[in-house]
Amino acid sequence: MYCNSNKHGNLKYIINIGEILSMNINDKVLKPISDIIAPNLYILFVGYNPGIRSAETGYHYAGGSNRFWKLLYESGLTPYKLKPEESKKLLLFGFGSTNIVSRPTKSSAEITASEYKEGAFRLKKLITSISPRIVCYVGIGVYREFASAVLSIPKSKLVVAAGRQSMNIFDGSIDYVCSNPSGLNTIPYEKQLDCFKQLKELLEHVKQMERK
Repeated sequence: MYCNSNKHGNLKYIINIGEILSMNINDKVLKPISDIIAPNLYILFVGYNPGIRSAETGYHYAGGSNRFWKLLYESGLTPYKLKPEESKKLLLFGFGSTNIVSRPTKSSAEITASEYKEGAFRLKKLITSISPRIVCYVGIGVYREFASAVLSIPKSKLVVAAGRQSMNIFDGSIDYVCSNPSGLNTIPYEKQLDCFKQLKELLEHVKQMERK
């Protein structure tokens, strides 16, 4: 799904045919899900890769234990809790969603080094082409893999913590990191929610600066 907007803010939708990659898990053919993107987004959320449920349904963050949609709502980023099948409605709030790796897996631990590297350069091209105000990497490991690849810095030399990063990889896009909302993540929910609440505060600051 691709969305464009004119200077008056009217949305024009264009169907984007996703990559024709697939994998086989327990005899199920799973395909990558389509990005939800548009130029000039307020926030582009970047995850690891689609989980099995997302690949089966085509919806972002569709796993039953995934906390992404709950975090968006309870942080105030969305006025109500979206369902995974409503994921394209992110565009209505100026948000988008993609992943660093397209191939679906049961766990991000199954992603290979070569997939991260290839995905990082695809993501670099995407970010520079649509210029979101904020890029929120939904996983500390997502940002570490991406920054290491595009900046040619060993991962061991990168210090990454949740929140706004001390430097931005691209001019015009603020780098922000939250932990992976997957139910497999043991980080307490309240700590994750605090990160999303701070993201909401950053978004309001960006909007305020644009109004001046």
